[in-house]
Amino acid sequence: MRGLRLPDGGELPVLGQGTWGMGERTSDHDAEVRALRHGLDLGIGLVDTAEMYGSGGAEKVVGTALSGRRDEAFVVSKVLPHHADRAGTVAACERSLRRLGTDRLDLYLLHWRGSVPLEETMEAFEDLQRSGKIRCFGVSNFDPADMTELFGTSAGARVQTDQVLYNLTRRGPEFDLLPWCRRRDLPVMAYSPIEQGRLRGEPVLRSLAERRGVTPAQIALAWVLNTEGVCAIPKAATVEHVERNRAALGITLEAEELRELDEHFPPPRRPRPLEIL
Repeated sequence: MRGLRLPDGGELPVLGQGTWGMGERTSDHDAEVRALRHGLDLGIGLVDTAEMYGSGGAEKVVGTALSGRRDEAFVVSKVLPHHADRAGTVAACERSLRRLGTDRLDLYLLHWRGSVPLEETMEAFEDLQRSGKIRCFGVSNFDPADMTELFGTSAGARVQTDQVLYNLTRRGPEFDLLPWCRRRDLPVMAYSPIEQGRLRGEPVLRSLAERRGVTPAQIALAWVLNTEGVCAIPKAATVEHVERNRAALGITLEAEELRELDEHFPPPRRPRPLEIL
């Protein structure tokens, strides 16, 4: 599977597995584990989770899925902003590691900006990196102004990614955030690339999908995956859904298809506030 080069020389897989909504119902546990493991079988090694998801339940699901297979995965988790002071970040990471059943994270993110000074959170990330508990760190839901301020901190330039809401109906980052990140060779992680499933009902996507013999969700996901410098982390809670997501990686949209999508989902012509789900 192709990947995006991280600033530190590592590689971020271009397609991952999101876990927002997992770990909330015990009745779904086995199916969620099967889906994640099937993703690993298909080479989808990037697994994104957070301490917030299911109040730690999603991390436990991921931990079960990765049992005996940790080295096949690139694991991402996130610290809540109210835990993000120096000591709180370290403690939150250690709790996540226990739930995940691993001794390290490949990437650790600040979930969104809170009241703790960025410098303090970055210092905590450096502490965790020095101790071997995380390989690299980044942020989530940061707009260009936040990123500029972040890069003014002592460790800001060592941030490896910004994870944001990005899909056909949430194209605001194209105006300023994506160019800002591209100038610094900083990959962007797109969450909710299918707008939590709502894009499946869009007529233009249904029409394109019918012509291609695929699903509307696959067209929406392929559009994100075709965007320079962006990876996508769609959630899939069933084996069949995982297979459809993996197949979207093989869809290259033609210029005429992209023009048709632009007509129905116009790119931004001015700055927009960063949207968050």
